[in-house]
Amino acid sequence: MSLWIVGTTRSGKTTRLVQEFQQWLSGKHSPTPSKARSQPITPAILVFAANDGNRRTLADRLASEVAGSYPLVAKTPLGFIADEVTLFWPLLFQRLNLKAQFPLRLRPETEQELATQLWRSALDKENLQNAGITEYRFIRQTLDLLQLAGASGISGEDIPQLLQLGFAGGSEWEKSEQTSELRGKLLLQWRQWCLERGLLSYGIIYELYWRYLLDDRIYQKHLRRRFQAIFADDTDDYPAIAKDLFDFFLDEGIFATFTYNPNGQSRRGLNADPEYLKELGDRCDTVEELQRSAGLAPELADIAIQLAIEPVFLPGLPPSVSLIQAISRSALLRQTAEIIIDAIQKKQVQPGEIAIIAPGLDAIARYTLMEIFTQRGIAIEPLNEQRPLISSPLVRALLTLLTLIYPGLGRLVERETVGEMLVILSRRWEAKEEDDGRFIADIDPVRAGILADRCYYFDLDYPHLKPGETYPRWDRLGHRAMNAYEGIRQWIEEAKRQKQSPRALLDRAMKDFLWNGSNLTYPQLAALRELMEAARHFWETDRRLRQNEPQGRSQTDTIAQFIQLLRRGTITANARPARPWGVNEPNAITLATIFQYRSLHRSHPWHFWLDAGSSLWQIGGATELFASHFFLKDWSGFSLTPEDRLEADKARLARILWDLLARTEKRLYLCHSDLAVNGTEQTGPLLSLVHAALPLAIETL
Repeated sequence: MSLWIVGTTRSGKTTRLVQEFQQWLSGKHSPTPSKARSQPITPAILVFAANDGNRRTLADRLASEVAGSYPLVAKTPLGFIADEVTLFWPLLFQRLNLKAQFPLRLRPETEQELATQLWRSALDKENLQNAGITEYRFIRQTLDLLQLAGASGISGEDIPQLLQLGFAGGSEWEKSEQTSELRGKLLLQWRQWCLERGLLSYGIIYELYWRYLLDDRIYQKHLRRRFQAIFADDTDDYPAIAKDLFDFFLDEGIFATFTYNPNGQSRRGLNADPEYLKELGDRCDTVEELQRSAGLAPELADIAIQLAIEPVFLPGLPPSVSLIQAISRSALLRQTAEIIIDAIQKKQVQPGEIAIIAPGLDAIARYTLMEIFTQRGIAIEPLNEQRPLISSPLVRALLTLLTLIYPGLGRLVERETVGEMLVILSRRWEAKEEDDGRFIADIDPVRAGILADRCYYFDLDYPHLKPGETYPRWDRLGHRAMNAYEGIRQWIEEAKRQKQSPRALLDRAMKDFLWNGSNLTYPQLAALRELMEAARHFWETDRRLRQNEPQGRSQTDTIAQFIQLLRRGTITANARPARPWGVNEPNAITLATIFQYRSLHRSHPWHFWLDAGSSLWQIGGATELFASHFFLKDWSGFSLTPEDRLEADKARLARILWDLLARTEKRLYLCHSDLAVNGTEQTGPLLSLVHAALPLAIETL
């Protein structure tokens, strides 16, 4: 039996899926000991969710129902496919005649770095600047093409033809056959180079799965034996090849339940193909449409969509919508924050009932809002915030430490970074009876600057710290600062003699200098954890390359590349946990972009839509991948006309408005500034809503 559940946002789709799961369990019986002996492996229940956060939430709900009677496998589509490629790698390397070695997944930043090195000679011949595109962007776009093709079940060899068809009306450079052939040639070279070394990018994983594994009879036999039921939530955010996998399960008569949200599709243009997944409904035995509408959507969605898309008239908006308006962006941020603070202080709303949503959150807005609320003692939680790892002072200090231990890295050292390192590595935790304690740096910034100026010796091959007595007035620095400095300097000299690997040295430096009785904050711990994960992956990849290319880079070149990779800001660390610790949600204001908020399926009684006049609302705050529409199953094969793009933008905006309005129940505040952050006038698609909304009477709050 198979069931297709379709409904709009918060109509009860996931709850209905859980109910179907319960009904399916009630019709089954837990394996008895005798049956377990005759059948050692109990087929598992396969559960899918669109992203990792939703996967954990759904898995927890379903695991409590199973109570250990059946194994439960909960995955995202990419997570499942990647695990299957790894698990059945022997089938793949036999079929493709590859070297027998365990596959190693590439992180996106490593993929970019290795592709740049591999394509260097070919790219040097191309004049990308004249085409108005940077080398970094060209490489990223090209690598994304392989991911888009793999997710949609299109072979890498067909990419040039798709590009030529799709860009027939584009720029002269993009629509040229030479450009399309160049991208295709580079991708085939990249794919072969990776497979020979057992390196797997997301694009290669997708292609290996649909092209070689999914139709393999041995693999299909294992699929039949391993799973007895499948439950997939929010299939509107799944890649096209997920439907091919589901088709196989349906052909085998496996029990299946799917949910679909026509107003979701937050990942359309980011590997998802919602229209293709929608065809699953035609294959299911039962189709169930949920009619419930949630939040402000029933009273406001139709009006808001008409105002945004075809503002032929300006009807008044209901009292649940208010306007917060200012001339400058900075004034808008302060005014919005003060209105929220006033409402919280008057007990009209709790912080955990408020969401501030913006099409794009720049660093200035994020910092300003977090600073204002923190100073007033109100918790605020940036949703899935990702900052460059190099923005952490702890990470910068550890990288500077590497340059002073391994030879040949003098060009990567600056006196300012040496001074910062001395401050960070001299910190210690001092407990206080009157409070929880605090960090104290034995070398303050002023003394650190003096030591860096007077005692740091620059040398391209062997930069080092000279003894503190080298500074004639060393006694003026104080006993505590000099002791701390000498301790750091001697630690560095000892590390040079031990000749540890960079990963081992980073680990020892963290333990000796940074743990401080485990009093680090969560963002600091997250940054250090991500640094070690990045280092582990980087040196695993380097070791794999050395196995295939004995005449590879020297250790100095490898460490230098790792430091430069981090300093470019391409590696990020999530500064907040994926979900709150403990049972209860934190009582904190949620700060998120449209894409983050929609993809994680959050909802709050009060919404503040920041930058309501921004043009970024048209694309929902998420940029589609380059040429993504060429890889959708329903693409016509012709280049998009301006009218096609306009209609697609209107449809996306309508989905965004309906989805967000269903996620708020009581109040909506449109926060608009006449001028954007760059000083230009705001002319976005929600201006009609702004003009139709009544300005907030601040004194009534």
